Amino acid sequence: MTADTTRRAAAGRSGKSGKSAKTAAAIATVTASLLLLSACGDQTDAAIARREAAKNRNPHAPLFSKLPKDVQDKGMLQVGSDITYKPVEFRSNGAVEGIDPDLAAAIGKELGIKLNFNNATFDTLMGGLKSKRYDLAMSAMTDTKDRQQGIDSTTGKKIGEGVDFVDYLNVGVSLYTQKGKTKGIDGWETMCGKKLAVQRGTVSHDLAKDKSKACETGGEQPISIEAFDNDSEAQTRLRTGGVDAVSSDYPVAAYAVKVSGGGNDFQMVGGAPLKAAPYGIAVPKGQEQLRDALKAAVELVIKNHAYDGVLAKWNVKDAGVKEVQINGGT
Repeated sequence: MTADTTRRAAAGRSGKSGKSAKTAAAIATVTASLLLLSACGDQTDAAIARREAAKNRNPHAPLFSKLPKDVQDKGMLQVGSDITYKPVEFRSNGAVEGIDPDLAAAIGKELGIKLNFNNATFDTLMGGLKSKRYDLAMSAMTDTKDRQQGIDSTTGKKIGEGVDFVDYLNVGVSLYTQKGKTKGIDGWETMCGKKLAVQRGTVSHDLAKDKSKACETGGEQPISIEAFDNDSEAQTRLRTGGVDAVSSDYPVAAYAVKVSGGGNDFQMVGGAPLKAAPYGIAVPKGQEQLRDALKAAVELVIKNHAYDGVLAKWNVKDAGVKEVQINGGT
C-alpha cells in the first residue's frame, strides 16, 4: 500500500469525509438541543408569562368578566405594600401574612386572579403607582383627600394625579408607651414636650405634626417627632427607651401591645383610637374599570362572610365596614 492510499483509507474509515463528519456532528448537537428544549418547555419570558397567567387565572370566577382585558390576560395584579406592619401585613417564615394578604386572597378568588404582594417602604408606594411599578397599593393606607388629589400633606403642593380608594376597613390612631412607664402620657393633650416615634408618611405622622403645632400655639413645648421607615423600627426605639411613646394605627398598636415581650413591653394609653378613618385599596386615577371590579369583589367577600372570617382571625372585627365606599375618606 502506497502512502497516498494510506491517507485515503484513514480519511474514510467511518465511511464519510471529514467535512461530512463535522456536518453530522452539528446536526446531532442541534437535534439534542431541540429535544432538550422540548422536554423542558419553552423558556422564553413570554412563554413563562403565559404559563404563569394560565396557572393564576380562573375565567369562571364570579367577577372575572368585570376586569380589564389586560388584567385578565396577565392573571395577576402587582400590589405595592410595606410588609412590616403586623398584623396588617408582615412576613412569617418567608410567607406574606396578615389582614391585607388574607383579604387580598379572598378578593382574588372572586376576581379569578392572583394579587401578588411586593415589599416597599410606605412612603414610596404612591411613586410606585405613578411609575406603574404596581397596579394598586394595599398597605394599611388611610383614605384621605390629599392622597385622592395627589397632594403632599406636608407641603400642600400637588405632586401627582392622585388615586381612587376602595375602602375596606375603618380604623383610628392609637398611642402606646413602655409598660409601667407612661411618663404622664394619657392622650395627645399630654404629649407636648414628649418624644414620639411614628412611621414616616402615615396618618400618625401627619397627626403628630398637627398636634405639635397645637402645643406651640398653646405656649407649650412641641412634640419631638422621630419618623422611621417602618413601624417595627419605631417599636424598637420605644422598647429601648429612646422615645416616650409610639403612635400607629389601632390594629398595629393593639397587636404590638399584645405580643411584644409576651405582652410585657408596651401598654395602650389615651383611650379610644383617635381620628377614625378608612383603609383603602389605592388604584391609580383613570383605572375606573379595575377600581369598580375591586369594589364589587370586596362587597362579595363581605356578603359571603369570608371578610368576617379574616377580621375574626386577626381580632379586628370592630374595624369592619358595612358599606364599601369609593373615596370615602375626608
